[in-house]
Amino acid sequence: MDRHEHPPSGSVVLYSNTTANRPGSHENASRAWVAARLAALKRYADAGEYDPAARYEGHVYFVPAETLVSVETAHELGIRTENDLFGGVVPYPFVATKAITHPLVDAQARAPEGWSHDFGRRVADSILLGYAAFSPEDARRAGERMLKSGPARVKESRGIGGRGQIIVADSGELDAALNEMQAEELARYGIVIEQQLEEVATYSVGQVRVAGLMASYCGSQRLTQGNDGHTVYGGSDLLVVQGDFDALLELDLSPEIRLAVEQARKYDAAAAEEFPGLLASRRNYDVARGRDPGGQWRSGVLEQSWRIGGASAAEVTALAAFRADPDLRTVRAATVEVHGQCEPPPHAIVYFSGKDERVGPITKYAVIAPYGNPH
Repeated sequence: MDRHEHPPSGSVVLYSNTTANRPGSHENASRAWVAARLAALKRYADAGEYDPAARYEGHVYFVPAETLVSVETAHELGIRTENDLFGGVVPYPFVATKAITHPLVDAQARAPEGWSHDFGRRVADSILLGYAAFSPEDARRAGERMLKSGPARVKESRGIGGRGQIIVADSGELDAALNEMQAEELARYGIVIEQQLEEVATYSVGQVRVAGLMASYCGSQRLTQGNDGHTVYGGSDLLVVQGDFDALLELDLSPEIRLAVEQARKYDAAAAEEFPGLLASRRNYDVARGRDPGGQWRSGVLEQSWRIGGASAAEVTALAAFRADPDLRTVRAATVEVHGQCEPPPHAIVYFSGKDERVGPITKYAVIAPYGNPH
């Protein structure tokens, strides 16, 4: 160590709080890469996977695989503020899912502990038409109500990347979809029944706060073809500004993206106030825009992500650029995921390239470019 350098004042650790953990997977490799960049930003040691028996010097900063459920669990780890983790903490299981986005079908519907009736009212103009349900009976009533205006989308509240969703057009299809739900899963996490849109574009709006830096962004998601021929997530293209959502809205945005940012900002503020105990240093919102069954354009937040995600490599790359040049206000950053053979461009920052045992060969990289220039 150079005599002018100071030893790390803390450690960044991975925390694999997920049943889907696959050692050697592209997801784990990506998370480890992001954790290493966070360690560099914070000038901490990159300490790898968390070991509860280990003795860490200084502050311990966590990078969980999933949103931490339970304020008590977070406190046991030493997580009390957003400065203690990259991700989020929620007070109840359903708060980490799509279920919080929509109201219950009526006042008689089953509500889990911690449910906020006010949240749905506060974000009514920032979400699509739909309902959350926590029992088969409530889900059926919600579905029948939605079907009166056209096809509906039944969504598992914990589904990721479009998985666990089915479009239903009549009562028979609705019953078949609901019969697939596990009673325990439904009671604990809920289900979402939402208006089906066509010609859909999905925008990403988010904010990250790390090591005294704040960056907010908007952009779009990209789809690609997986090795199995199915359409899968292919990355995100982001416009990132140093500052809060207000700083983002000062930029020259299209009307559609401006509305998405405003809707996400409203959703974000309402969630923070309606769910005491919620904290998050990484906030990401998917906002959909499309035509409803009547042909009208609709826009609304689909779900939140208070955990490390597919866009996080772009997020930390942008933060590093802002740290390197404090006068830099705005950049374009992107993540790219290519299934099969790939030759990344010379300026790409590759954070995974290999064969994943589940998805096959995949290459993942980040790119960054000045605002206004194509990457």
